[in-house]
Amino acid sequence: MLLQYATTLTFIALGAIFAYSFYAVLIAGQLSLGQAGFASLAAFASASLAPSGEDVGDVPALLIAVAIGMSVGALAAVVLGLPTMHLRGVFLAIATLGFAEAVRVVLLNQEWTGGAQGLAVPRILTVGMAWVALAAVAYWFWRMGRSRYGRALEAIREDELAARSMGIDVGRHRLAAFVTAGAVAGLYGVLYAYYVRLIAPGDFDFVAAVEGLVTAVVGGSTMFLGPLLGSGFQTMIPEVQRALGVEAGWIRPFLAGLLLLVVILFLPGGLASLIPRRTHLPAGHDGDGVAHLAARRHPAAGEVVATLTGLGKEYGGVHAVRDIDLEVRSGEVVGLIGPNGAGKTTLVNMISGLVPPSSGSATVLGVTIGRTPVHKLAAAGLSRTFQHSKLFNRLSALENVLVGAHLVSRPTFLRRLLWLPSARRDERSALEHAARCLRRVGLGDLAGNRASSLSYGDQRRLEIARALASDPSLLILDEPAAGMNHVEAATLSALIRSLAADGLTILFIEHNVGMVLETCTRVVVLNFGQVIASGSPQDVAADPAVIEAYLGTEDDEPVTGSIAEGTLADPTGGHTEGAPAGAVMNVDPTAVGTLEPPDTNTRNAT
Repeated sequence: MLLQYATTLTFIALGAIFAYSFYAVLIAGQLSLGQAGFASLAAFASASLAPSGEDVGDVPALLIAVAIGMSVGALAAVVLGLPTMHLRGVFLAIATLGFAEAVRVVLLNQEWTGGAQGLAVPRILTVGMAWVALAAVAYWFWRMGRSRYGRALEAIREDELAARSMGIDVGRHRLAAFVTAGAVAGLYGVLYAYYVRLIAPGDFDFVAAVEGLVTAVVGGSTMFLGPLLGSGFQTMIPEVQRALGVEAGWIRPFLAGLLLLVVILFLPGGLASLIPRRTHLPAGHDGDGVAHLAARRHPAAGEVVATLTGLGKEYGGVHAVRDIDLEVRSGEVVGLIGPNGAGKTTLVNMISGLVPPSSGSATVLGVTIGRTPVHKLAAAGLSRTFQHSKLFNRLSALENVLVGAHLVSRPTFLRRLLWLPSARRDERSALEHAARCLRRVGLGDLAGNRASSLSYGDQRRLEIARALASDPSLLILDEPAAGMNHVEAATLSALIRSLAADGLTILFIEHNVGMVLETCTRVVVLNFGQVIASGSPQDVAADPAVIEAYLGTEDDEPVTGSIAEGTLADPTGGHTEGAPAGAVMNVDPTAVGTLEPPDTNTRNAT
């Protein structure tokens, strides 16, 4: 009976370790099936190269085998990861599965592996050793979770583009996760080999890979205990079946498949999502946290921050943006307005490095845009929000802002493994900094709330707080007041002015023209991808070309007046998007500037 329990407990530990190799990449949003290949290479390499227990003793022999196996697994992950890191989703899964199958076929046809007969390995592993190894792996992922590195991986999983804009080098972090998966899979391969006594290439086939993935998904990839929960459930199914006297071999795969379906449909976070995720809130005082954050040099007042010369972007012959000449200086609040389709978002996407220009040149914070990766522009001091909110929805508001602080906070993972006091101090500083950013936008009381549970207006403010957390020199806001009422928009306007007073340079797109005129020191107007006006808010508001672009003409004559005044008729006839046909709004004359202009430029999509 004790032997039976020992075997079951050992396989729970081994299954959990193998599931952790999938967890290592799932937390970074990667779907890899190559872990079976890493495990088989590690198992056969360690069994062939490690000394026997008779020569050095059982425990030293196992430790040497583990070192060999984890090194082989990590090296194989590098070899596979470098050419496949640009792949995503099912394409990455297919490529890694192909690698695992290729490894199995090669090993199957080698004499030194024993081919289909397998290779004899002495049994050294005990149940205690297996659980010590599992504890070490679980500890690694536990300490990783609250570190800057762990948060970066979670951000990549949630939204890769937003993670890049926060200064996270996505490629490097994905490769690091892949190498971790290879090392953990290598550990599993060695431990498995030194427990079952006879290993064959067929032990690491497609079925084994799928079982490892199912275990990780069922357990959950949002908490470090997930693989252990999944392995315990998967391993105990046949034991319960045996205890009930049911001998049908199809029950375990049937239940496993059924559970996987239930998890995907009703519990996407796996069994671990049933455990509440705790958000570590700061104590509520600022302390000296700023002293422990990385310092950034900001441009002096009036210094050139961005220079655009003849900048243009074409899509299949359609000029979204053409011949833009623009200079932004430190301390300015520059509003970018224009009718829908005028090219505003395309322009800021080029400035922030998301879209390469087709013509012209631009320098932002000393960095030439075009081929410069997004995360390097962010490192130079550029931060932004997006037209459509790109939050990390499964993370709390505070965790979202902590990701935004990636560039100014210090790496803590390795120090957290050793429980060094400096790691705790730096994490507390990052927490206090994130809390200050939340309070700055009025979300201090919602720090522990999941981002997806916030109202739309609060989500927009959270995105601004996340952008501020990087301590930027240039902040780009893409329609920050979208979805806000006039009171919230006024509060946001005051916030933007206060940020500018602190020396921050701000460039923002907004359809709330009244807010733009009230907030900005300079306004730039785009129409059909070109600048038609630039200057002070008062001059731009009275410019006939701007009025015509927004409100068209009446009887072939430009409408006269000012978009800053309530003298212009609502071009929509009082009808707003989503309102019933024929519905009429009571428009406050002082808020005419908040009306979104008509979509006159349908041929130029931003």
